[in-house]
Amino acid sequence: MLVLFLAFIFCFIARGRCGGSADTFSTGEYNRLKLKADSAKVYCVDKGFNTNYCFLVDFCIHSGKKRFFVWDFRGDSVVYASLCAHGYGKNSTASKPVFSNVEGSYCSSLGRYKVGIRSYSKWGINVHYKLHGLEPTNDNAFKRVIVLHSYDLVPATDIYPVHLPLGISQGCPVICNDVMRKVDKLLKGEAKPVLLWMYR
Repeated sequence: MLVLFLAFIFCFIARGRCGGSADTFSTGEYNRLKLKADSAKVYCVDKGFNTNYCFLVDFCIHSGKKRFFVWDFRGDSVVYASLCAHGYGKNSTASKPVFSNVEGSYCSSLGRYKVGIRSYSKWGINVHYKLHGLEPTNDNAFKRVIVLHSYDLVPATDIYPVHLPLGISQGCPVICNDVMRKVDKLLKGEAKPVLLWMYR
């Protein structure tokens, strides 16, 4: 079964790298995203965060669809989007993540994060960004080594109705390589800290 899934994933990867197009979500998903982006903008202004961009991860969206979004506050729109893996801990399934802030849980954690320093990763494009949890639901993120990074097996396009497999993430938001390259370039050009918000 795993062999068949990997063959399916490689088929999608072979069709092209992650272009990050943001045209695959429904009107309802977009409206939900816009409301969250508006709330994020208020937070960023209040806390002195970057007011050019934020990163939004909607875990209500099927894992086989793009659910990591780079939101441009100035253009009031999504500029890049990617599939995003969730953690496999505490009996999470491919279709239903379980969330936890506990060290060693291997779960994703909901809440707002400050994107921190750039560092080496052995995964994906070999770059990751430290994440600092800003709420009681995620304030152990730095100790848990929860980082934003990419992985080769996160495919180029939506794979819905198939889910991303468990095992890609131990709680980190894991995205596709080409969108990670765009995110890396964006972050290197911004002076103020960028907000990442994971929610459902």
